[in-house]
Amino acid sequence: MSAVESTTPAAAPPAAAAAPTETSADPTKDVAVADPEANKTQAPLLAPGAPEASEVSKDHEVKEAPAPKEAEKPAAPTLSPIAQLWAAAKSHGHPEIWGVTLADPEAHVPTRIVLQKYLNANDGDVSRAKEQLTKTLDWRAKMKPLELVEKAFDKSKFGGLGYVTSYSADEASTDPEVKEVFTWNIYGSVKSIDATFGNLEEFIQWRVALMELALRSLSLSTATVPIPADGSQDPYKIYQVHDYKSISFLRSPANVRTASSETIRVFAQNYPELLKEKFFVNVPAFMGFVYAFMKRFVAAKTIRKFHPMSNGANLAREFVVEGKSKVQELAGRLPVEYGGEGGELGVQGKETLLGE
Repeated sequence: MSAVESTTPAAAPPAAAAAPTETSADPTKDVAVADPEANKTQAPLLAPGAPEASEVSKDHEVKEAPAPKEAEKPAAPTLSPIAQLWAAAKSHGHPEIWGVTLADPEAHVPTRIVLQKYLNANDGDVSRAKEQLTKTLDWRAKMKPLELVEKAFDKSKFGGLGYVTSYSADEASTDPEVKEVFTWNIYGSVKSIDATFGNLEEFIQWRVALMELALRSLSLSTATVPIPADGSQDPYKIYQVHDYKSISFLRSPANVRTASSETIRVFAQNYPELLKEKFFVNVPAFMGFVYAFMKRFVAAKTIRKFHPMSNGANLAREFVVEGKSKVQELAGRLPVEYGGEGGELGVQGKETLLGE
């Protein structure tokens, strides 16, 4: 029977009786002869033109769909150098530097200036700036410089040794562009080497207190204009004068060398980019060790700001040069003992708190 024919056969006429033979006695042979396709399985009906089953399996295999790719996460935006330093400062437990309570530099200019100074001191190297900033925060948390400004130091040890003077366009001016701040260290006024330099911790505390007193005069905490990355326009810097006139020791004792060395190290680490220029006046020849030591800890660009002078009375001449300062007639307003026409340093200047 053909596969495309009906599965219901038509009625057949009665067959004539077959003559008996030897083989008709075997019924199995009769069945086989009667319908040789009776036990074959019929193929399913297919629509005309439909592909054979073998073709479907070969050409129309269902392939497994590839797994969807994970969506790529957008790269995190790179933080600016200032933002990276702010993140480091924010994670630290100490919240203040140089009298500035640190806050988001995007909205707080004094913080931005502080962080920019650390970047400038390290030539824009964020890693080094971050390391120095963290060390400063550690040091300030331990040293507590703001408390040292309120501490009374022994007058017999430190009286007359350090002063801060400030010169503005006028007394009411708050513009840092027309303001100059000086610190003065009068080592020739030391009464007892052992008393002043013998206790290194106490000496460093006094020097730090004098520096913090000068920073108050800078008014950095109320700044409103950021400083540039190249540091070219940075009014928040200080002049330093070290006077060795009438120095009572003819050679440099060990405790003086130790105190000087430690002061240089502490200031280089914790007060970067705050020095405008430094004048060593009335310098005796044997003080050359100071310069040799400074070169080990202070950047070359800072060393270039150092000016040794054999005669302190010539200091005022350094400020006669046009463009040296925006403070008019600054040279004439310096203390009289340094070539100016102002009052004596002891009258002009402010000292740290002193007690008995």
